[in-house]
Amino acid sequence: MEGGICTYNIFLSLSPKTTSPVFLFHLSPTTLLSSNPSSSTSSMSVPLSPEFKYVTPECLKEWKTPPGPSPYRVPDPVPVTRFLFELCWAMVKGELPFQKCKVALDSVSFVEKEIDKDEMGSILADIIAQFAQDLTISGDHRSRLVKMTKSLVDGSLVPARILQERCEEEFLFETELSRMKAQDLKSREVRVNTRLLYQQTKFNLLREESEGYAKLVTLLCQGGLDSNNSPIMTISIIKSLIGHFDLDPNRVFDIVLDCFELYPEKKVFYDLIPIFPKSHAAQILGFKFQYYQRMEVTDPVPSALFRLAALLVKEKFIDLDSIYAHLLPKDEEAFKLYDEFLSKRIDEASKIGKINLAATGKDLMETEEKQDVTVDFYAALDAEIDALTQREEEILTNQKLGLLIGFLSVHDWNHAHILFERLSHLNPVEHIPICEGLFRVIEKTMAGAYTAFCNNYQIAPRKSSNSDSDQMEVEQSRDSVELARDFFQMLSVAGPYLHRDTKLLQKVCRVLRGYYKVGNANESMKFREIRVTEALSSCLLPSLQLIPANPAIGQEIWEVLSLLSYEVRYRLYGEWEKDDERNPTVLFTRQIAKLDTRRILKRLAKENLKQLGRMVAKLAHANPMTVLRTIVQQIEAYRDMITPVVDAFKYLTQLEYDILEYVVIERLAQEGRDKLKEDGINLCDWLQSLASFWGHLCKKYPSMELRGLFQYLVNKLQQGSGIELVLLEELIEQMANVHYTENMTEDQLDALAGSETLRNQSNFAFGTTRNNKVLSKSTNRLRDSLLPKDEPKLAIPLLMLIAQHRSTVVIKNEAPYIKMVSEQFDRAHGMLLQYVDFLSSAVSPVSSYSQLVPSLHDLVQKYHLEPEVAFLIYRPVMRLFKSVNNEGVFWPLDAGEESSFDGDKGSSDFVLHLDPSQNPLRWSDLLNTVETTILSNSSKSFSSDMYTTFWGLTLYDLYVPKKRYEAELAKQLAALKALDDLSDTSSVATSKRKKDKEKIQELFDRLTSEYDKHEKHVSSVRQRLIRQKDTWFSSNQEALKSSIEFLQRCIFPRCVFGAGDAVYCAEFVAMLHSVGTIGFNTFVYLDVLVCKLVQPVICCCTELEAGRFGRFLSETLRLAYHWKKSESIYERECGNMPGFGSGVNSKSLNGQRVTFAQFVRAHHKWSGKITRMLAQCLESNEYMEIRNALIVLTKISSVFPVLRKSGVTLEKRVAKIKADEREDLKVLATSVAAALASRKSTWVAEEVFCMGYVDLKPAASPKKASLGNSNNPVVDILPKEHAKRNKSTGENRTEKSNGDASRLQDESPKVSQEEQNGSKLPKKPSTEPQTRGQQKNRNAPSILGKPPKLDDAKFGKPSETGIDLNTTNGTKSLHKGTGTTSTNLPKTESSKPSNEQTQKRAAVPSDETERVSKRRKGEERERERETDHEERERERDRGEERHEKEREKPQRAEKERERERDRERERSSERRGERDMSLEKGGVGKEEREKLPPPPPLPPSFVPQSVSRHSVERERDRERERGEREDDVGKRRRDRDDRDGSSTKMEEREREKVKDDDANVKRRRVKRSTSTEPGEYSPVVPSHSSHDARGERKGDSTRAHAKDSTTPSKASRRETEQSHERDWEDDRRQRADGKRKHRK
Repeated sequence: MEGGICTYNIFLSLSPKTTSPVFLFHLSPTTLLSSNPSSSTSSMSVPLSPEFKYVTPECLKEWKTPPGPSPYRVPDPVPVTRFLFELCWAMVKGELPFQKCKVALDSVSFVEKEIDKDEMGSILADIIAQFAQDLTISGDHRSRLVKMTKSLVDGSLVPARILQERCEEEFLFETELSRMKAQDLKSREVRVNTRLLYQQTKFNLLREESEGYAKLVTLLCQGGLDSNNSPIMTISIIKSLIGHFDLDPNRVFDIVLDCFELYPEKKVFYDLIPIFPKSHAAQILGFKFQYYQRMEVTDPVPSALFRLAALLVKEKFIDLDSIYAHLLPKDEEAFKLYDEFLSKRIDEASKIGKINLAATGKDLMETEEKQDVTVDFYAALDAEIDALTQREEEILTNQKLGLLIGFLSVHDWNHAHILFERLSHLNPVEHIPICEGLFRVIEKTMAGAYTAFCNNYQIAPRKSSNSDSDQMEVEQSRDSVELARDFFQMLSVAGPYLHRDTKLLQKVCRVLRGYYKVGNANESMKFREIRVTEALSSCLLPSLQLIPANPAIGQEIWEVLSLLSYEVRYRLYGEWEKDDERNPTVLFTRQIAKLDTRRILKRLAKENLKQLGRMVAKLAHANPMTVLRTIVQQIEAYRDMITPVVDAFKYLTQLEYDILEYVVIERLAQEGRDKLKEDGINLCDWLQSLASFWGHLCKKYPSMELRGLFQYLVNKLQQGSGIELVLLEELIEQMANVHYTENMTEDQLDALAGSETLRNQSNFAFGTTRNNKVLSKSTNRLRDSLLPKDEPKLAIPLLMLIAQHRSTVVIKNEAPYIKMVSEQFDRAHGMLLQYVDFLSSAVSPVSSYSQLVPSLHDLVQKYHLEPEVAFLIYRPVMRLFKSVNNEGVFWPLDAGEESSFDGDKGSSDFVLHLDPSQNPLRWSDLLNTVETTILSNSSKSFSSDMYTTFWGLTLYDLYVPKKRYEAELAKQLAALKALDDLSDTSSVATSKRKKDKEKIQELFDRLTSEYDKHEKHVSSVRQRLIRQKDTWFSSNQEALKSSIEFLQRCIFPRCVFGAGDAVYCAEFVAMLHSVGTIGFNTFVYLDVLVCKLVQPVICCCTELEAGRFGRFLSETLRLAYHWKKSESIYERECGNMPGFGSGVNSKSLNGQRVTFAQFVRAHHKWSGKITRMLAQCLESNEYMEIRNALIVLTKISSVFPVLRKSGVTLEKRVAKIKADEREDLKVLATSVAAALASRKSTWVAEEVFCMGYVDLKPAASPKKASLGNSNNPVVDILPKEHAKRNKSTGENRTEKSNGDASRLQDESPKVSQEEQNGSKLPKKPSTEPQTRGQQKNRNAPSILGKPPKLDDAKFGKPSETGIDLNTTNGTKSLHKGTGTTSTNLPKTESSKPSNEQTQKRAAVPSDETERVSKRRKGEERERERETDHEERERERDRGEERHEKEREKPQRAEKERERERDRERERSSERRGERDMSLEKGGVGKEEREKLPPPPPLPPSFVPQSVSRHSVERERDRERERGEREDDVGKRRRDRDDRDGSSTKMEEREREKVKDDDANVKRRRVKRSTSTEPGEYSPVVPSHSSHDARGERKGDSTRAHAKDSTTPSKASRRETEQSHERDWEDDRRQRADGKRKHRK
């Protein structure tokens, strides 16, 4: 046959023992190569010369060669159809012998993995049939084809029966597969078809004759099958009955099935059924099911029939699809009904826990009454039973579910699984019969594995030690626990309904645990993990949430989960609830659990913690994921719940703790929630609450695992997000008691510089509780989580990422405001400090820490960390460098030998030897690393040894907090004394007191020993520094450049790094100065710090960095003010030090030195410089500049400002900021204002501060620039001659520094002599007021020592001390009026000249006087410029005040006009009422009133009664304003009068000022309170006796200000202000009257 025509080959085979024919129908295939997926040919025609793609000549050659020891194999898999086609064609062509066909087939592997022998024979038969149909094939090829066919049949590669079905009659005859010729075979085929299609046979029906059927039933049912007859004999008898009684075969088959249904245990039926046609069985069985589908039949289908159908399908007598088509209902109809039922149940479950907002009255009361603290753990099971009751009819009417039950009853899982998949939409497992059948199949399937597990478990000894548990695992590995693939399919189908059999659930958990540990040897660990994971996710975890509070089941499941890694566990938790969203039972359980959890949390408190905590635990046992997620959500909203919830969690199991950690990470990673508030600075409340909750939880419960959270933090840091580090901060703070704070007091800072015991005691004293035993355990747990025994160890990667995040947060941040960037940088920096502190303290010993951290070179070059961060990490490692010459001496201690110092390389004999496999690291190698990696671009101003020493030392190495040690020791002694004073003598109290004494005594001894050890340590470090100091700084560099680089590379990076580092920098500089470091100029360093660093730091630092810099600046200024306190202190501590050399390099000790006068003058310049910079920043428009300036001012408020002028200037700026709209600036400005006000009493006048060494008159010419503008601040501070004079006078001061009265006699003659000679040298102020002030204020603390007391009116102070620096008019005539002023001074003893002083004064040469006078003139002109500038600034401030008052004026005027209009309306209404009353009395009408003449005018002195009161008030207001104007004018006059010292000049200026502009006088109104503000008026000498009282008052106020350094109480300040106001009012009233008379 050709052209794709289908033919039927029919063969008749007659059994020798039966008369029934058996017909076999076979369809010949029409396509051959279409089954090959890789073949590109779709036609059925065979090419004459096909391309050999797989049967290559090389393969043919190898197949022909005799096989060797290693047979030939084709390397790549080949498609079976194409390969067999090419192989057959090669044999037909004669290229391969027929005998080698089997060798070729053995040498290849097919792409299709599962190719059995029958399928291969079928493909070969198709190929042969296709070749045989080709009529164009040559004769040789056809003969070979015939031979090849015979060879394949003989070799059992192709069954002969298949070839008989598919080949043509002629080819069958040629190959001897048919003995009949082709024509005869065709004729017989026609006859068979005719008989099958057209011949009719009559059968004996049951109603006609029953004898044959009766014999058949008797044979099948009444013991005929139990006889000794063999199955063959029984089949022969049945066939004889059919032939003898002419029975209907189909009816016989029906009777056989009925009997099989009654006796399913008889195996003979399995031999009887195959004799009947397979297609007939499905039809007959389908008729049986259709009978029960009739409307009139109400009986359900018997279970035996389902069992029969299952057995037939199981034994492959019928196909599942053939019987499935006869079953009802249809799938679509069943699915539709179930969807309606399911949606209804889901809606009911979703309504649970919802609040009815429309409930009122009785309904609301009932709702509230139900909110009791009881939990029904079986509510979900009751709901499930109700749902099953509603679906009970479904199991009776749905025949497909019955067939599924039948499959489960005969343990036919393959076909049952098929039905489970087809009916999965109906959730068939929910039905109890199906569920029980499935459980039976599961238990039967795992019976062998469970027995093996139990045997292994019983063999192993039950001991609790780790070694014994390892031995048990070894014992378990004797017998492998093998599980079939069907077992895991059954668990997947069972799903959450395995909760109905908890015993089976426990067995499943144990079998899975044994399978994972010692499974089949052929299966890999990864494969076993996948299978166990599937079982957990699909069955075990969902079943747990339906079991009411059974912690034993949870423990069994945890033992399986604990075998998996935390990544796999968290993935299972994430998929847990997502897979069960469509299950109404699970949804109902989840909603009930949420509702119960919220009700319990509402009532959870410390009082009912035990009862409600257990209820929470029971809920968590049953539904851990839902309950714990609900609790975490509530904690995020309510922070107060953290403590009771953490205490209640003590009843949870390990599984619930693990789920809780996943829930926390899930909440952190949840998208759609902001982690920062709207301001972009502060963390959201939910994140802070979550972090605090996690820290408290991990501290209290040791079973919490933290590796998952740390991995999450690492991943977030790699993504560039570091906000989540707040969790790590809380963990370290709670578990390791390592706190990071910037708001530390002086005592806390001192404690940081002490030993470990002192730090711990200080933390306890400042509110940080510490339980050493618990804290040690929690610290070790946190460390072990970061450094586990297995990989990965996340401690160092996390450290590197935090350090890199700190560096990149400024660059990669996308915040819109710099304030946000600043806050995030400070947060990252604080986290770095805290984490490094934890690692260095938790990883002990230090050698273990040093083995973890990378080298200094890698930190800088590989990880690209800043030097300050690298040294922070590497600093503990530096202390492991050990001295080679002196055993037991570690860096930075002194080795005690001169050889320990090696020139520029420092301590080269210190080595670090950690790893025996590596060479030791020498100190010189470390210095080379520093020099090549960090200092490669430096100007070599200092050595690498100095740089490394600076960054390697800590505050502990330089400073001993003696006061803190002594305070703690005194505290312990007081505690011992308090214990001794106890009067309780009972045995319990005595023993307890004894233990407490022992603890306190032990602590006391430890503090004492550490105190001594600390002092020795600091002394040894200082000795080493003294030994090496001479090579630290280069002697070839200028002091200015050296100081700038030292500040740039050392001081600034570290002083803003931490609060302790800020103090350390100040101490290090003090140490450099005190040891006399050659090349380091302390004076230039201080000048560069103040003049070049303060303002840039304020403008570019973050908030916390500004605070640290302020602390550093405070310590530096405190040291500088200490040196300025007196000349004796200066000479003792600075006079002979290289740091105060006035030369450029300060190489030697014999060079020129900075005198005390120069130092005081520099102080005056620094004070003004700091004041101007702070004022400029406070007036800036930039938020960060204002805030940082306020922060710096807060930190230095204890030492700055000292000048009253500076304090008033800063107070004004701060007062403006207090009215700012930004709340944070307003709050900060308020605190700064309070700090300034508290120290206002310690402010001193500029003359007192300068101590007579600074000329306060106008400055010199521009050629002599000020210190702030000079590149070399040391050069030309004072002329040499003047310096010598100051030095000589300084000696006198030194001799009389104790406040002796002879100092007054030494100083005063100089002034008088200068006045007599007409010299223009600057006058020094009299020291008598200072001396008396020092005597009265010995115990008053002050930055400048003892502040002097001024009383100008009493002592007759010359006009120099009364210079008003805010004006310029008075300074021009100062020297001109000197003689006049001197004559008006009262004579005192201090004015008597001394002959000795006069002779010394006369010895001054005239040329010196000229030079000094010239310089004074230039300084006077420069001072005039500065005074003009200051006047302009003050005028601008006054203009702003006037502008504000002018803006308020229209508003006040408008209000006044409105009040006037109201009064006018009232008066008009009153007048109308009076007129109406008069008209009523007089009877005059409107027309008559119009004819009346107008009234006569009122006299000028007449005031109507209705307006007299208001007019009087207005007149009083005008009089009050007039009086205030006159008072202002009088005040200005008095000020000028005081400055000029002449009453005539005062009157003239007063008249000119009054005539000038009255409006300006109004705007320059001075408040009453200004009379009490310090610094507003400088003390002057009164020129009129009428003002003596005021002058005395001013002097007394100045003396009190200089005397009292402590802050007065609030009540005393209030009384003083009130008394001053009363005095000032009386005085003002008297002056106003006098001025009026004078004007008249």
